[in-house]
Amino acid sequence: MTDSERQAGSPTPDLDGQPNGPGAARALGEFALRVEDLPTMRAFYRDIVGLGAPVGDFDTATFFSLGESHAGHEAVFALFDRTDDAEYEGIDQTFTTLDHLAFSISPADFDAEVARLRDHGLDLDFAYHEWVEWRSLYFADPEGNRVELVCYDSDGAAKNERIEP
Repeated sequence: MTDSERQAGSPTPDLDGQPNGPGAARALGEFALRVEDLPTMRAFYRDIVGLGAPVGDFDTATFFSLGESHAGHEAVFALFDRTDDAEYEGIDQTFTTLDHLAFSISPADFDAEVARLRDHGLDLDFAYHEWVEWRSLYFADPEGNRVELVCYDSDGAAKNERIEP
């Protein structure tokens, strides 16, 4: 069976609810980035992305709450400093498998976030994902990871056209 045949016959996620596939995974529990400058990255995700105070903050790791995930599990976004590990070889953004990470925002906050992030000197890119009616803005964190703020907005394409470059 080819990958296409397998995908065609597999259940697709219900974007209004939980995935309905054959496995037990139902929601994202944790997303973790390896970082080289934990204090800078902690401040960026706390203050610029707007995740607020960490729920766990240690010498080599910081955890931000993303709210309840599934069945009482709190979803977290984590930053890990592995620079003291003997096997650590550094981070090279040209060889990462991470394309980007996205955080949901309210449609009502989108334009204010554009202004706020521009005030912080960030270069922003915009997209509208028609197939799900998601409006997105993208920027880079201090270590070069692409970050997305995204919201559902059926009028997002027209709104993005009105954003000044």
